[in-house]
Amino acid sequence: MTEHQKGAPAYVPAHGLLRDRVVVITASAGAGIGGATAHRCLEEGARVLVSDTHERRLGASLETLAGEFGADRVAAQPCDVTSGEQVSALYAAALERFGRIDVAVNNAGLGGTADLVDMTDDQWDRVLDVTLGGTMRCTRAALRVLREQDGGGVIVNNASVVGWRAQRGQSHYAAAKAGVMALTRCAALEAAEFGVRVNAVSPSMAMHPHMAKVTPPEVLEELVSREAFGRSAELWEVANVIVFLASGYSSYLTGEVVSVSSQHP
Repeated sequence: MTEHQKGAPAYVPAHGLLRDRVVVITASAGAGIGGATAHRCLEEGARVLVSDTHERRLGASLETLAGEFGADRVAAQPCDVTSGEQVSALYAAALERFGRIDVAVNNAGLGGTADLVDMTDDQWDRVLDVTLGGTMRCTRAALRVLREQDGGGVIVNNASVVGWRAQRGQSHYAAAKAGVMALTRCAALEAAEFGVRVNAVSPSMAMHPHMAKVTPPEVLEELVSREAFGRSAELWEVANVIVFLASGYSSYLTGEVVSVSSQHP
């Protein structure tokens, strides 16, 4: 979790919203939205399979979460979402360990900053392959499992407000996240016939160490200045909305993109 910011609210206690559900979360090792979501889902009573491309960091996250919540409630599986085979293996691992899945949180994405005039094909392709292609592969794999299960299920994709709002240097990322939104809406219509809901969150700014490393300080200051509360979101504030979408409290929502933002134009 991030250091508590001035003006941020107190941490919200758990209410058992995901008790006994099995949740698979991509890009969930370390200190980003995925890690906060894994922690929050476990607090809410879920069993969780965490996944990441970074195997050392994934192992450390597994050890920490298992120590806090019990080794019987958490598992880990490395996965590169640009590989269909690895995505299929991810869901096979979840089924082998927990016997079913109830929720898939497709959090993996890749950013970067480059003006389009200077952007290379490789920069464009890599961001689109991880962020949009990876979300497609994970959504597809989850749907194939959930279609065969009784009781439906939920998919939550991670989009971004840049899918709606322009930001210089983000053409590739914005295009990918807009694609995630469109993918979410189309998949939701297809999945409704077998009782599966598909929604997305669209955060504006949730500060974490990786963002601080790859984003110039002056850009971060500008982004924070656009937020009505004068701060970035706490990671757990984004995770709370993901938990809401994964829970029965959002039972009539599908094909929706929920903005997690205090940003003004």
